[in-house]
Formats: sequence, structure tokens, C-alpha cells
Amino acid sequence: MGRIPFSLLVAAALALAGCQTSSKPAASTAQIVIGVAAPMTGDLSQFGTQLKRGAEKAVADINAAGGVLGKQVRLEEVDDKCDPKQAPDVAHDLVSRGVVFVDGHFCSGSSIPASSIYHEAGVLQISPASSNPRLTDQAAGWGTVFRVCGRDDSQGTFAGEWLAGHYAGKRVAIVDDGSPYGAGIAQMVKTTMNAGGLREVLHEGITAGQQDFSVLVGKLKAAKVDVVYFGGYHPEAALIVRAMRAAGIRAPLLGDDALETQEFATLAGDAGNGVMFTSLGDARKQPEAAQIVDEFRKAGFEPEGYTLYSYAAVEVWAEAVTHAGTTDAAKVAQALRSAYWSTVVGPLSFDAKGDVAQQLYVWYVFQQGRYDFARM
Repeated sequence: MGRIPFSLLVAAALALAGCQTSSKPAASTAQIVIGVAAPMTGDLSQFGTQLKRGAEKAVADINAAGGVLGKQVRLEEVDDKCDPKQAPDVAHDLVSRGVVFVDGHFCSGSSIPASSIYHEAGVLQISPASSNPRLTDQAAGWGTVFRVCGRDDSQGTFAGEWLAGHYAGKRVAIVDDGSPYGAGIAQMVKTTMNAGGLREVLHEGITAGQQDFSVLVGKLKAAKVDVVYFGGYHPEAALIVRAMRAAGIRAPLLGDDALETQEFATLAGDAGNGVMFTSLGDARKQPEAAQIVDEFRKAGFEPEGYTLYSYAAVEVWAEAVTHAGTTDAAKVAQALRSAYWSTVVGPLSFDAKGDVAQQLYVWYVFQQGRYDFARM
């Protein structure tokens, strides 16, 4: 056996004396750790970037103002790829990093399975984008799951009523991608539309990531549809409308708020002109957002889509923590439900389930590569 290095003898002596240093850096005790979870890679990475940039900006602004409870906030970022099978692992990863709050996830299919893991670990969750009703319905008894976006049943009801009123007696087709988000909102559109006296001539399903829509387009053409409602995400919507136009189908394509990204226009090209989608409204136009939007743009980033909702999720969490005087999830949740909160997306209040109390949807339309409020 060789000579034992002096450094190892010192380390052993310190351990025996109870003086072994922690594996965590000393600075960690002066920080509050939070997380953001979203699809940072893959077809929906555009939305992951929005959530990431919104959370990063909020943390930077909070820290510049002195932090939360006298401590700086550290942000941990994870990629769930919008995959329900990976979401639990991502959630466990964030919990292992010591987060007390998660801004996310983007996809409902990820938020729903991840939420139970956060609940068990005592971690508060606020999604800026997951709109499937199951997220807060299943967690109503937990009390620590929130969202700053709307619900699919509210959005689907709005779109379904509009279709029943504007396309009475017309031939309507419904298409969805089978995801909790896309299928859920399409079903609500169908239910509401049917209740209003309008029945679809076709209801077809696709799969996320599908590239060839020739069979679907053939069915739409044979059905002589007057309008198509699509429940799902922007990459597939762009390919569908391009295939429709190439086949000579001029029927309008309507969709949900997952089309709220400039990338849809890039993917759809000229075929995207006239495509409409529902949204709570462009948060960039809120008076409360003016300064933040200007700062984003000066940094070379356009805060579209869910960027400001991600910012608001962190912002309202920090305000509630300050109000509660603790990061304890249950106490912060109680604080969140106790007041109206001033945020970058406007004033917010939450109901017993954790949903935003006021949800008013409007239509937006793509024209010449950009989207704006649809004036009808």
C-alpha cells in the first residue's frame, strides 16, 4: 500500500470531526430555485423558446429589484419535448434540483402527468399554456396547480358557438391531432356547435408529426367542405392548409391558440393567408406589457405567443410568495386565490380550481405573413 496523501488525511479528519463540507455550494442557501419546463427541442421548440425567454426575463427583472424574500432566484430549465412519457422524468429531475415552483409545462399532455409529481413533492405549478380542463380539474383537491392561460372548454365553446352562428347550414369538417390539447378542444367545438344546430359532415383524426395529408385532403374535397376546424399545433396546421390549397380547396381553416406563432406563417407560406385562430388576446398590446415588450425587442427577441404568459407565471408567483412570506406551496397557493394580481398580461385572479377567473376569447387572422385581430 502506498503513502496516503496529506490532503486525504485532512479530509478524513474533518469528516470525523463532523466538519465535512456540503456537496452543495454555500451560495445555494441564499437562492430560491424555480424551474421552467417546455419543449426546448423538436417541432414545438418555438414555444419552448417562448416559455424559456419569458421565464428568464422575469427572473432577471425580479433579481434586479432585490429578489424574493431577500434572496436571488435561480432558474433551472428542462426539455420535456412535449412528450407525456418524458414529462414525469423531467418533473422528477426538477424536484431533485430543489425547485419550489415550476413555470410550465407547455403541452397539456406533459403538464397533466407531471402535476402529480409536483404535488407529491410540495412544488407549486403554474402553466402559461396548458389549457386542457383535466389539468386543474384533477388537481382541484390539491390546490397547488394553476394556469395563467384559458381552458379548452372555454375556448372550444367560443369557437363552436361562432361556427354555429356564422356557418349555419354549411358543410363543416373537424380535424384533430389526437393529443389531450387538440382532441379536447376539437370535441368541445363539436359539442357546442352541435348544440347550436350545426352538425359536422366529417370528423377526422391525424397524428402529431404526420407529413402526408393527401388522404385527409381527399376526404375534405369529396365532402365539399365549406370550412375546416383544426384542433392541434401549428406545424400540422400549416401542412394541412398547404395541402388543401394545392388540391384546390378554398375552404377557410380555423384553429386554436397553438397557431399563435409567426412560425405558422413561415411554414404555411401564402396558403396561410386567411387562416384564423382563437386566443385570449395578444398580450403584447396590454398597457402593462409595454416596457417589457420594448426591452425584449431591444434585445432582438419578439415576445409573441406565450412569452409574456410565461413571464406572468413567474411574476405572479413572486408576488404571492412576497404576500405569503414563504415559498411553501400551500401557503403561496392560498395567497394566489386571495387577491387580484397586477401582471404583464393584465390583472389576474384565480378560482378554486386554479383557473383564471376571466377568459374572453377573440379571433385572430393571418395575412401577408403576420397575424392580427380579425375585424368582422
